[in-house]
Amino acid sequence: MKNNDHMIRATAADGQIRAFAVSARKVSEDARIAHDLSPIGTAALGRTMSAALMMGAMLKNDTDLLTLQIRSEGLMKGITVTADPKGNVKGYVAVPDVMLPPNSLGKLDVGGAVGEGMLSVIKDLGLKDPYVGQVRLQTGEIADDLTYYFAVSEQTPSAVALGVLMNKENTVRQAGGFIIQLMPGISDETIDALEERLRTVESVTSMLDKGMSPEDMIEFLLEGMDPEIIGRDEVRFKCDCSKERVEKALISVGKDELESMIEDNEPVEVKCDFCSKKYSFSVDELKELLEMAQ
Repeated sequence: MKNNDHMIRATAADGQIRAFAVSARKVSEDARIAHDLSPIGTAALGRTMSAALMMGAMLKNDTDLLTLQIRSEGLMKGITVTADPKGNVKGYVAVPDVMLPPNSLGKLDVGGAVGEGMLSVIKDLGLKDPYVGQVRLQTGEIADDLTYYFAVSEQTPSAVALGVLMNKENTVRQAGGFIIQLMPGISDETIDALEERLRTVESVTSMLDKGMSPEDMIEFLLEGMDPEIIGRDEVRFKCDCSKERVEKALISVGKDELESMIEDNEPVEVKCDFCSKKYSFSVDELKELLEMAQ
């Protein structure tokens, strides 16, 4: 698959508006393959990863991390995605093989699969404790829930649109999104012009399927408002797991748990939730970890 995935940051209307747009087809396809996702699982995770990439770009420092976490009562049970400011994103859905009939619009029923629950936005800014903002899910469709989050938790009126379009053979055809935010002091005229413009917008995936890039989307969405692109970043599905990290996690489970694994006298396989990579530990390796846990 040719990789055109990238994200842009922009301002418009003399700084009264800031905007982000992303194309994330390969990001979403790589996640689908890594987790063997159903179409609904792919759509839910792809939307959330697109949002996390754009929200990661809002962070100030390269070492900051953003996590979007959904805990829900629907069949999918939850979604967890982490992104950094450099265009790296990883994530997973709790139940990857959810299947449901199409919704009333004939689309993948992400809202139905997610169901009721809570959305948490966690920002690790290198401080003692991370910032955590929480809101109750409004629809489970991800974009609506983030629009609500920005309004309630960050007091930043925002238009959020996200989409994943699947091919018939369950590969990702298009994926991406945009976030447009109103800055303090924005004029009523600019708000009216933006609202009028947004009313003419087709879905994100239809724009992408016409061949529009993130740059094209921003130019279209903010036409007449002098949009200026201020940054462009490649984006990718990338996990930073390693055997060393998994070793630390195993040590942290404690002596009793490690001793129980050793007593089974079988190798232990640990799978990374974020990318499904598997790490195997022999009994001898487990004994070494037990020594380190003493």
